[in-house]
Amino acid sequence: MVERYELAPKLSPGYTMSRLLKGGWHLAGGHGDVDRRQAIDDMAAFVQAGITSFDCADHYTGVEELIGDFRAAYPDLGRRIEIHTKFVPDYDRLTSCDRAYVESIIDRSLKRLRVDCLDLVQFHWWNYAVPGYVEAMGVLDDLRRAGKIRLLGLTNFNTATTREIAAAVPLAATQVQYSVLDARPERGLVEFCRAQQIGLLCYGTLAGGFLSEAWLGKPEPQEPLANRSLTKYKLIIEDFGGWGLFQELLGVLRAIGEAHGCNIGQVATRYVLDRPGVAGAIVGATSTRHLAGNLRIDSLRLDAAQQARLDAVLAKRSGPPGDCYDIERDKTGRHGRIMRYNLNDGRH
Repeated sequence: MVERYELAPKLSPGYTMSRLLKGGWHLAGGHGDVDRRQAIDDMAAFVQAGITSFDCADHYTGVEELIGDFRAAYPDLGRRIEIHTKFVPDYDRLTSCDRAYVESIIDRSLKRLRVDCLDLVQFHWWNYAVPGYVEAMGVLDDLRRAGKIRLLGLTNFNTATTREIAAAVPLAATQVQYSVLDARPERGLVEFCRAQQIGLLCYGTLAGGFLSEAWLGKPEPQEPLANRSLTKYKLIIEDFGGWGLFQELLGVLRAIGEAHGCNIGQVATRYVLDRPGVAGAIVGATSTRHLAGNLRIDSLRLDAAQQARLDAVLAKRSGPPGDCYDIERDKTGRHGRIMRYNLNDGRH
């Protein structure tokens, strides 16, 4: 059985989600070929197993359409899912992100997903120096009031801008990178969101697959790496403290997992789910290969000694620095240079 969480009980009483969410980014471009029929059948297997919450985005190429096709192919199962998508205006469109543009993207998501109302729309704004993000959220709130959106959230905002937006628009959730490698949410965001009853939806839990037995005892990989996820999270490992400290962390996670009959990824995910304020963890999956193992996370609990052993390693980490997504926003920096900023315009 997969744990469930009531998200934003004051805003939408009774709306629950599975605490493990099926991520959609790995079904978008840059992660290998996708067999559409198999991807749709895999979605059915996740729902039947109790993972009913799906994470996607307007700019994850083809993923909203895949979920819409799943809903058409499996109508009974399709009615059981919670769909969390995103509104991410292109970087080049920020200066002209008007009401018509916002509504056109939301209407497109509704059509792609084949729904009348989006369960959760998570908003991102690439550049804080460009004004308009509060106004864009105001338009989304108007669409919520009109019945096109159930709940609103953010994705990849730091604490200060989350405070600013929350003062203007009711927020149910914020999606941020949070893992044993990345504790940036603990620098103010967790405390604020707990006080405001804003649930944390966490990605990067498995660091694109680095947090697994496959990398234990292996030499540090060199570029080019196999896919976009590995490229992204290798940078996080470097900021965390380097390959040596990462190997030490993998060893501790493996030892804890062996005591519970679990693997490294399952322990790493349980660690995130047990952090204060966390509503759910997004598990990127291109297949059902790890589905049975993911279901074991529900019963996994770290005892005090195991937690202390893990904390001792984490106390040695040196980063990543700053607040949530701050280093990724620097287009000239190591993290920012690998981003794709204009995926909604249809040319990428």
